[in-house]
Amino acid sequence: MHPLAGSIAELVWLLPILPLIGFVINGAISLFTSFHAGPADPSAAHGEHDVAHAGHEAPDTHDEHAAPKRAPLHAIVTIVGPLVLLLAFGLGVAIFVAMPSHMATPFVKTFFAWMPVGTDLPIHWAFQVDQLSVMMVLFVTGVSALIHIFSVGYMGDDPGYARYFAFLNLFVAFMLVLVLGASYPVMFVGWEGVGLVSYLLIGFWFNDKANADAGTKAFIVNRIGDFGFLIAMFLIWSNVGTLDFSGVAAGVGSLPAGGPLLTTICLFMLLACTGKSAQIPLYVWLPDAMAGPTPVSALIHAATMVTAGVYLVARSSFLFSLSPVACLTVAVIGAVTALFAATIGLKQWDIKKLLAYSTVSKIGYMFIGVGVGAYVAGLFHVITHSFFKALLFLGAGSVIFGMHAAYHHTHSTEDAQDMRNMGGLRAYMPLTFVMMWIATLAISGIPIFAGFFSKDEILGSVIARAADSTLADVHWLGIPGSAVLYAVYVLALAGAFLTALYMTRMMLYTFHGPNRTGVEEQAHLHEAPPLLTFPVVVLGVLSVLGGIINLPAFLHLPAGWTGALDQWLAPVVGDATLHVTHGVAAETPHEVALVGLAIVVAIAGIVTAFVKLKPAALVPKRDAQPATGFERVLENKYYVDELYDRTVVTPVVAVSRSFLWKGIDAGLIDGVLVNGSAWFMRGLARSGSWLQTGQVGAYAWAIVIGVLAVLGAFTLR
Repeated sequence: MHPLAGSIAELVWLLPILPLIGFVINGAISLFTSFHAGPADPSAAHGEHDVAHAGHEAPDTHDEHAAPKRAPLHAIVTIVGPLVLLLAFGLGVAIFVAMPSHMATPFVKTFFAWMPVGTDLPIHWAFQVDQLSVMMVLFVTGVSALIHIFSVGYMGDDPGYARYFAFLNLFVAFMLVLVLGASYPVMFVGWEGVGLVSYLLIGFWFNDKANADAGTKAFIVNRIGDFGFLIAMFLIWSNVGTLDFSGVAAGVGSLPAGGPLLTTICLFMLLACTGKSAQIPLYVWLPDAMAGPTPVSALIHAATMVTAGVYLVARSSFLFSLSPVACLTVAVIGAVTALFAATIGLKQWDIKKLLAYSTVSKIGYMFIGVGVGAYVAGLFHVITHSFFKALLFLGAGSVIFGMHAAYHHTHSTEDAQDMRNMGGLRAYMPLTFVMMWIATLAISGIPIFAGFFSKDEILGSVIARAADSTLADVHWLGIPGSAVLYAVYVLALAGAFLTALYMTRMMLYTFHGPNRTGVEEQAHLHEAPPLLTFPVVVLGVLSVLGGIINLPAFLHLPAGWTGALDQWLAPVVGDATLHVTHGVAAETPHEVALVGLAIVVAIAGIVTAFVKLKPAALVPKRDAQPATGFERVLENKYYVDELYDRTVVTPVVAVSRSFLWKGIDAGLIDGVLVNGSAWFMRGLARSGSWLQTGQVGAYAWAIVIGVLAVLGAFTLR
């Protein structure tokens, strides 16, 4: 019997059910409060009634605080929304405590036969409790609960308050299904679910076409990636005969290691990951996701959707570790994305979009970690990133909240998210200022902050595998694997320098120098209310102390203080990690020197920003001159969206309009089949009407002619 049988782990089904209950309650409240019964006689109502209830779903403009009216049943939504996440987090902690320190096999709780396809493909609805899934549950529910609390203060005056929390709860419910699923099909349900709800949350203010388009873009781009997930599942089942994680892990040994089949499966999985985790070439949806409310951005970027791709690679480590070429591809995609997105962040003025490109870059580092077979390092960065990235987004939300409030008082239409309209905010928001500097130092990789330990472990893992590993033994597109790994390290180091540079730029232009908000607006700038600052402070503490969960061995601390996460995840990814390193634990050569180099690079980025950037010389957005030269290219994100539009979107639309719509639909189906058959029957009916004249003499002549024709046919031979 499994050690978790009969324990609190039997209630694992409650983890996604709790936020699902929140979705049902808040969704019902949203529907109830938005329903307006029409008159008994619709013809008696005109004009005034229609105008009174038109567009009640969302504000008329893209203003996160434009509607001060409280929604009915506001208190119930306020309690239920965060409460279900706090309960889920408490249950996750209880399951974590119940787990034995060395649990070699996962606890699989099967609920029912979901898709029993004969005896060949029995798919059960089952959840898997192991070290990896519990780790994901803890930080997903914990960080999400803080974001829900922040949302109470941030979205409290929005007329769609209940609808917002319904979507937010549903989003976390699907994410928990994703990380708890015991098979690829169950995981795929959560995978698709977070994609659906991200569409609803990104386009939350759907009355604004730009917001609706951003949600649609996220949905379509993710569907492209999801095609890869489906093909990978089909290939696994047709060659292994099962889709359960434990079954695939046991049966994958029958496939030739490093062969084209395993590489193909892993590359299709990578396609799925680039969509969900916003890596090249499918990263373009994530910056546009800033159209949603700021807490949504924090939820998507920090603890849920974008981590799904990294989780898929780690969960499938038994596949990726057997395909060195696929692993190198994952690492290269991550390194190129990390540097590419970091360069774009250098010239973004919208504070949320800058953080969006920061997320794209940081996810790239996670892909480097899991790509080189250092699965714990990649997952370690997932955890620490969730702390400081949620802190950055919620801190930015506090800034935007204050800016909106100031502009609302003066009836100004200036952009409250543009850093050129900020400056000097440390005098008005001192707590937010301190917390965001903590997050900035953490994401830049400065000791002693959490991001330093996780980022350094990834960089060291790349060098450790460049000398003696299955990755170094193969060639990638004709290039020796060791050379590829050294190139990945250089790209990652360059990305680290740019990260420190653009994040310090954000802090200088937002909190330092003179204030550019406006003379009248300055009187209304103030620190965010406690409901907004409390989650920010908690995340600030985690951003400082989060590194203790996996302290490096070179610190020479007492036994038990280092490598806690390595030991925790060893039963899940330990064998796959050792397979990459030829069965021997990887050791980073000259580790202390490499750590020192990473610190110098991070400090150099911060110092460069302080030396080169002059906040006092910055002017408000309305007075700013258009960018020129390469700065304009960076500001317009290398025109990748425009390139996709011209090479993919426009041709597809043209073919759809001219061939599929006008040619097939209107021409063949409507014109030939539908209208053509109608014309044929109309002509047949008209010919019949010519014969049915109603004149008896004509009928008699027709009979005579017919009789003569018959007689002639028999007599004239």
